[in-house]
Amino acid sequence: MKKTPNEMTMRAWVRLMKSQHLLLSHVEAALKAANLPPLTWYDVLLELERAGDDGLRPFELERDLLLAQYNLSRLLDRIEKAGFIHRKAHKEDGRGQMVSITRAGKTVRHKMWPVYGAAMNEIFGDHLSEMQKIELASLLDCLINCASTDQPEN
Repeated sequence: MKKTPNEMTMRAWVRLMKSQHLLLSHVEAALKAANLPPLTWYDVLLELERAGDDGLRPFELERDLLLAQYNLSRLLDRIEKAGFIHRKAHKEDGRGQMVSITRAGKTVRHKMWPVYGAAMNEIFGDHLSEMQKIELASLLDCLINCASTDQPEN
């Protein structure tokens, strides 16, 4: 049986979760104030733009963005309705589809970045020294690596 986390583990966990929530809420509020789409749209559009003209299959987006399939499907429906992505049948897999970013999607993503970046600096980047950022990134890398290797196989 697994042991119960100690007080410092619980304290660090709660602060990590609370900081994530507060930081993301700040970014979301900045995007909303600028009449721009939500942050999850930015993440989808960025991954699709990075993928190039061929785009990605939904399961690839799901894996890269760590979203549940049903959440991603609804999210893609909303982004497509706004005209920022395009879906087409996969060439080799008739049941599959490819998702790619449209010109309008690229435009809105590029409009979102200055707002997102400024909010990131305002609530996060401007409050830590470069050494603190390096240390935090290293600590988070450790957590990501540990969590990635502990994932059960499907």
